[in-house]
Amino acid sequence: MATVSLKKLTKRYGTMEIVHGIDLDVADREFIALVGPSGCGKSTTLRMIAGLEEISGGTIEIGGRIVNDLAPRARNISMVFQSYALYPHMTVRENLGFSLKIAGVAEDEKARRVAEASTILGLDALLERRPSQLSGGQRQRVAMGRAIVRDPDVFLFDEPLSNLDAKLRTQMRTEIKRLHAKVRSTVIYVTHDQVEAMTLADRIVIMRDGHIEQVGTPDEVFRRPATRFVAGFIGSPPMNLHEATVADGKLVFSGGQSLPLPRTFKAAINAGDKVVFGLRPDDLYPVGHGLQSGDAADLHVIELPVAVTEPLGNETLVFTEFDSQDWVSRMLNPRPLKAGDRVAMSFDLSQAHLFSAETGKSLRV
Repeated sequence: MATVSLKKLTKRYGTMEIVHGIDLDVADREFIALVGPSGCGKSTTLRMIAGLEEISGGTIEIGGRIVNDLAPRARNISMVFQSYALYPHMTVRENLGFSLKIAGVAEDEKARRVAEASTILGLDALLERRPSQLSGGQRQRVAMGRAIVRDPDVFLFDEPLSNLDAKLRTQMRTEIKRLHAKVRSTVIYVTHDQVEAMTLADRIVIMRDGHIEQVGTPDEVFRRPATRFVAGFIGSPPMNLHEATVADGKLVFSGGQSLPLPRTFKAAINAGDKVVFGLRPDDLYPVGHGLQSGDAADLHVIELPVAVTEPLGNETLVFTEFDSQDWVSRMLNPRPLKAGDRVAMSFDLSQAHLFSAETGKSLRV
């Protein structure tokens, strides 16, 4: 049973607190991604789980056992690093089996585990090569294989793909997804790349300044962000966000533009409230050139000037000026547009988000 539980986990360096008493429960065989901007505490949290960083407070449980005072090797975890950390003088076979050799595992058992990991990761033809003779993707597969042979309760990944180019990162995401389907161990995966988090994880933990902002499935954090920060962090391009004041059933923006108050929020909003209005690029589009997902009564059309366009083949990103601010929209059926054109833009208010301007929390009932 490889559950992981963090309770009031805290990390301080001197008087500076880096991780602020976080709570998190990871189910057996679950794939969890910790994601957030640089300095948010995600790698520090992973290193505390691994035992590479001492905790300042709280508890860490792995498989129902408190491991606060256990050495890393006694926690039955395997960690895959960003830097691969392979021994350059050893062959792939020797790298894969080194931890088993140190642990005193019998030769026949070591050979069996190395062969199994090699087959899973497609390394059979590379076993006699040294790391200098491997590509970046092959080295990363060896690093993952070295973790597999230990048969750990939990796999920990610390930004393992950040050194690879974009094409190879995509390929390796597929490899990791397949690996989890085969091995079915608990995985905690740290990344700053939201695409990795969204495509790999069962649930995503979004961190900010040492706090957990939201935990949810990829669909939940995308469609129902709990805070303004999550709304702006998850999604590419990010959600359009703009502060407004509620007045006479409308959202009035600082530059004088206004939009009707979305129906789904009327019960939670009062006149005079300061809010942040959010709308994803998919829900703002030139009339007739998007995917209408709501009732026609929720569509609000405004003619806006085009600032710039970014053609991407099967879609075009259109930046229009709304209330003296650039708003990005996704045009799924591209048509020729150029800077200075005026275009009727549909705001699908059924998909709108509102957040408190004071707390940043969602106002969705």
